[in-house]
This record gives sequence, structure tokens and C-alpha cells, in this order.
Amino acid sequence: MRKHFLFLLIFIVVALIAYFYFIERSKVGEVCFKGNCYDVELAKTEAERERGLMRRTQMDSDKGMLFVFDSDGIYPFWMKNTLIPLDMIWLDGDGKVVYIYKNARPCEEEDECSNIIPPDSARYVLEINAGEADRIGLKEGDELILNSKLYE
Repeated sequence: MRKHFLFLLIFIVVALIAYFYFIERSKVGEVCFKGNCYDVELAKTEAERERGLMRRTQMDSDKGMLFVFDSDGIYPFWMKNTLIPLDMIWLDGDGKVVYIYKNARPCEEEDECSNIIPPDSARYVLEINAGEADRIGLKEGDELILNSKLYE
């Protein structure tokens, strides 16, 4: 009886590890521009988009977050509870950069964070560490390569 319980427990633990590994892997994509690639967490649901990069104290230089929306639109962003400076890049459905907001600073006022509003419609918003857009020479009109997992 004890052997069966131990076997079942090991099986459940292995199954849970495999499940969470594959679930987490499915929430990761890649965005590239001129040989510079970023592993990005995907924010596809309303809850994931609301949480974003809030309360994170650091992010590796080759990481980012890609906000994925169901349709094109004007998507304002703000820096409330975001602790690291960011470059925010709005992209259309083809991955073309339509707007870049560089060096968005953490919001100092707890209640009064202003929105960053792009002038054009977008389907995606990429957040990377502040200074990265300049480092890789990114500008409006450039096209980024979006990993196919973004469309699933």
C-alpha cells in the first residue's frame, strides 16, 4: 500500500511539473530586430495585461513583455506600480513599429500616473528596458519579427 501511494505521489509531482513547464513555455515568445532578440512574456488576457511588469525590480537586457490585443486599437499605457524604466514600442498587426515611447519612468505619484497614448492604432505593445530601443537603433516604420507563438 505504501509503495502505491509513493508511486502515485511521484507521478502527480512529475505531472504537475510537466504541466507548469509547458504552460509557462507557451506564454513565452520572441521578438527580434536586426539580430537583437528578446525573450518576451506574453500578456494576452485582460488580467495579464493589467498586471504587466508591475512591482518587478529588474529585467534582464534580453527580456521583455509583449502585450497582445485581439484587434487593432489605441492602447494607452501607464507606469503605475512599475519600478523599472522602460521603452514602450507599439506595433501593428504585421510587426511594424507605429510609435516608440522611450525611457518611461516609474510613476512617482501613487494616485496620479499619466497615460502614455500612442498616436496610431496598434495590435501589440512591446516593453523592454529603457535604452534598448536606442541601443539597437529601432525607429518608427521598422519591422520586428514576431515569433509564431504570438498568433496561437
